[in-house]
Order: sequence, then C-alpha cells, then structure tokens
Amino acid sequence: MRDPVRLEAAGWGMAGATIYDVAARAGVSIKSVSRVLNGEANVSEALRRKVEGAVAELGYRRSLSARSLAGSASSIIAALVDATLTIEHWRSGRGNDYLSRLELGLLMECRQADHHLMVELVDYDAPTLRQDLASLLTAIRPQGVVLTPPNSDNDVVLEVLSELAVPFARIGPETAPDLGVRIRMDDAGAAEQITDHLLDLGHVDIAHISGPAAYSASRLRRTGFEAALRRRGLTPRPEWVAEGQFTFGSGLDAAERLLGGPRRPTAIFAANDDMALGVLQAAAARGLRVPHDLSVAGFDDTPSAVFSTPPLTTIRQPVAEMAAAAAQRLIPLLKARLDANDGLEEVIVPHSLMIRGSTSQPA
Repeated sequence: MRDPVRLEAAGWGMAGATIYDVAARAGVSIKSVSRVLNGEANVSEALRRKVEGAVAELGYRRSLSARSLAGSASSIIAALVDATLTIEHWRSGRGNDYLSRLELGLLMECRQADHHLMVELVDYDAPTLRQDLASLLTAIRPQGVVLTPPNSDNDVVLEVLSELAVPFARIGPETAPDLGVRIRMDDAGAAEQITDHLLDLGHVDIAHISGPAAYSASRLRRTGFEAALRRRGLTPRPEWVAEGQFTFGSGLDAAERLLGGPRRPTAIFAANDDMALGVLQAAAARGLRVPHDLSVAGFDDTPSAVFSTPPLTTIRQPVAEMAAAAAQRLIPLLKARLDANDGLEEVIVPHSLMIRGSTSQPA
C-alpha cells in the first residue's frame, strides 16, 4: 500500500473523513494530527505511525495546498461568511453590498501582502458545523481566517479554529475578548446617534425593526435605540419593536405590522438598509408620504440608500475599512508565524451618520 501522506503531498485525492475522524481513530489530539500532516519536527515515530495508519484507513481528504504538507505555509486567507443570509440576498436579486465591501477591503490588503483571498459560506446553525468546518479548513489549509458575523461569536467556530491552531481575526465580535484580533464599529453608539437624530427632529413615537437574534449587531443596535429613548425620558414600547432578518421582505412584513396597529409611529428606525427599504414600500402601499407622514432611517449606507426615493437617512457602516483593518493586523502575525492571540487587540473603526431626505420633523 502506498504511503497516504506521500500520496497527498503528490496530489492524490482523498475524500470523506475529517481531521476529527483521523484524531479519533488514532486516539490522539487534533493538534497531534496537524503536526504529523504538516511534517513538523519532534514528532515521535509512534505518533507518526498512528496518524498515518488512521489516514490510510479512513481515506482522509486531501488538502488543496499540498505544499503545506512539505512544511511551507499556504498563502490563503479565508473569509467565513454567513451562508443563510448570503444565499437569501442572492436569491432576492438585490445583491449583497456587505459582502462586496468586505471582499474589497480584504482583497486590497491581501494583494499588497501577496496573499490570496478565499470566501467560504458557513451554516452557523447546522448540526454538522464542527465536522463541516474542520473538513473545509483541512482541505483548503488557510494560513489565516477572517470571521464575519455571526461566525465571529460562534463557539463552535472559535473552538475548531483554536484546536487546529489557525490564526484568526474577528469582525464585529461581542463575546470572548481573549480570542483573536477583534475589529468592530460602535453599533450601540451608532444606533443611539441615529435615534437621537429622530428625537432632535421632534419624534417621540419611534418604532424599531431589529435584525436576527443570532447577530450581536442586532442586540447592540436595539440597545442603542432604547438607550437614546430612556435618556430623553421615554419608555421603549415592546409593541413597537419587530424582529426582521436583515432582508427587504422581512422589513416589509415588519413595517406592515407596525403601521397596521391601533396607533401608528411617526418614525421607524430599521437595523439595516434593506429592511428600511421594505419600510418605504410598506408606507407607499398605505399612501403614507415619507418623510411628511413617516420618517424612515436605516443602517449600513448601501448604494440603494442613496438611490431610493427619498434617499435614506442611515449610518454608514465601515465594512471595507473593518475588513482592511482585520487583514492589516492578521497578515503580519502570519508572516511572523505567531498565533493571533499573540497580537491580541481590539480596533474600533469610526462610523458616520448620513442625513438624507427620508427623515424630517413630524407632521
């Protein structure tokens, strides 16, 4: 029988098993399997035989970067993005400005550092997440990983990356401050700022459409919204908070519920622009004029926010800048062969309030 590690280094295909299966079969840790497959020094002969035997028995999946098995690191930076929301945006035909700006920020930095960017979809709530992610990482063997919400706070994702000793940077994290390079904006402060804008115009009956609960940004933006109300002596009304899914359709449905109640708010702040655009459509369907009858505010500053009718008041989320900052801080650690925790830091990238024609004083 041919040596399985030599087969993989030569480019022969292996499929099916994950590094977890190999570790379980060999009775060793994930890191031990990784050390053997990477050809690291100070690996005992007994450990090498166990791992190679398990690889042979299971038909362990080959790496796309065969040169990594010879000891040289790949030049791939992998960005892990939410599969569900990305696919939903694609199916809607409305595009995905967040992903486009994320890729731009990462590509510019990767290009300068002679690295390659690979974007992968991850089902953060899949029951097979651990196995799927381990299989993906052992197949593409990235030198480093950039996590986007909600993967940035997913315990399973963080555990797998730590077990495989893959350095990572996290965009928009809320939890685990001791893990990885952390890049974020002040979501709560931005939401408070745009709510203050509505309050300064004279609105007191303000509703909010939040994002999905899995996203920390959803909670932080609602926190900022409610903080602004309380600071002005107003009590948030639970019936004027509706949960959306960061999609146009969910914003439309939420707005119809909010506008169809016994008392109509004079302003709605949606936690992203796609949902705010749904509010504009719901208002038009009811014969409401924006901003005369209803002020509408969003969050993100997508291209649609500029070209909508009227143009949307929103928060400019610095997605490309956050992505670039993540790469700028991760890549030097990779070149120095350091773990991301060796360069542990938190970077807060500034946002901007964009005031346009969708908000005005209440009638």
